[in-house]
Amino acid sequence: MTDRVLELLRSRPDLAELAAFPFNFDVGRAYHVEPVHLASGAPLEPIAGDDTGGTYFLSGGTAVLHASSEGSAVLFADSVGEALEMLVRLPWWCENISSELGEEELLAGTREADEEAREEFAPELDAQRTALIDGLRLPERPLVELVALSESAGRRTEPDHLLLNSDELRAYRLHASYRQSLREIVLAPGREMLERLRSGDADAHREAAEDAVLRAATVRAAWHDRRDGDLPLLRFLLEHENARRTDWYRERRLAALLVAAHGRAEDVPLLRAATHGEVTDSAGGVAWATATVPEDSEFTWVELAHRQGRVEHARVALIRMLDDTGPDADRLRELSRALERLGDHAQAARAQSLLVSLQETTRGRAVEAYVLARLERLKGDLAAAGRALERARAAVGADATAWHRQGVGGLITEQHLELTLAAVEAGDANLAKETMAQAGVLLGRIAKPSVKALGPLSARAKWAVAGLRRSDG
Repeated sequence: MTDRVLELLRSRPDLAELAAFPFNFDVGRAYHVEPVHLASGAPLEPIAGDDTGGTYFLSGGTAVLHASSEGSAVLFADSVGEALEMLVRLPWWCENISSELGEEELLAGTREADEEAREEFAPELDAQRTALIDGLRLPERPLVELVALSESAGRRTEPDHLLLNSDELRAYRLHASYRQSLREIVLAPGREMLERLRSGDADAHREAAEDAVLRAATVRAAWHDRRDGDLPLLRFLLEHENARRTDWYRERRLAALLVAAHGRAEDVPLLRAATHGEVTDSAGGVAWATATVPEDSEFTWVELAHRQGRVEHARVALIRMLDDTGPDADRLRELSRALERLGDHAQAARAQSLLVSLQETTRGRAVEAYVLARLERLKGDLAAAGRALERARAAVGADATAWHRQGVGGLITEQHLELTLAAVEAGDANLAKETMAQAGVLLGRIAKPSVKALGPLSARAKWAVAGLRRSDG
């Protein structure tokens, strides 16, 4: 459904001309300086430009995102109508506008700025503003409300409206005042639950006992907000971490540290169970709690966000982290794996490609190129997957020992077979045949157990390629 105000601007040249000058919203410049898309995959449509090379987009169907020509982007308004209200009543020449100002201060500031605009470039400003407001049927809201709407929109840029350069996959910048702290987002439900537990809320105890993810956030919140009198609820949290063990052991260890720090002899059995016998007495528990520094990194909050179902928040954090990462192999590897777990194979491949370039050993290049091939295939770039496998083969060469070492040969061969099947499905007969030919060579080099394990996959790939040959004939 087309926005009413946008439809008016597109169908009324007189209104479009007023919006373009002096208010700098030109529907005739509905294009951007480079290809872009939203990280979330939501629809993005350029609808207007400004005279600095910036672009206004419909983001996610209704909201308005503004991207500069210099690589920054911010959610501007929740609708085109709202955006025009701001641009017409708080235009670009009105500087130093903020929510800290009251209505009278805003009115005085805009009057002074308008007077300068009339003198310098817009002598008919009043008539132009009135004609556009009336023609678009814009409401007359208090300026302080418009400023609040603008700042609220900016703070909601992430995660749903994160703009990416489509070629490089780097994110557009967002001013720090609009950035959200992932740590604060994921801790919020834990802090709320912690307060409910402190108040003795029986429902809170039941909810925390049943929900491992909520309990994890609560343990994290308790770690960052320790209070006298919390020991009973800390015991409660640790008891349920012990009773309902999952793969997420970090919060169990964190709860054990909190309990151990109190040095109570009656907690030793609970601590012994939580630490697999590492704590055997109360004094040792205090020493352990004092000496242990738990992991608490950016990835901690990404992992918790993912567990909470905040996939877009986690994705935004990882993309920002990747943009800020230099030639750090360990960090790039962790980013690549975390992005793959989120299902963002394109960003994972970006991190992995950088990681491959940093490898200094034959095995390192082979292993990381194999991972890159998998990611490129999963993101749908089969040609890039083929090039990555070529790099993996070049790394190990014809050395049979290298092919067998720690199963690297089997993994690389497996990716050749997977790429063959993907190429057949995509209708790329040349890539399928070339990749299968390489897979055949590799199957003759790797260890027999690997050949046997790959038997079913190999048979499927051979049958698929044979089908291509039959169709060619």
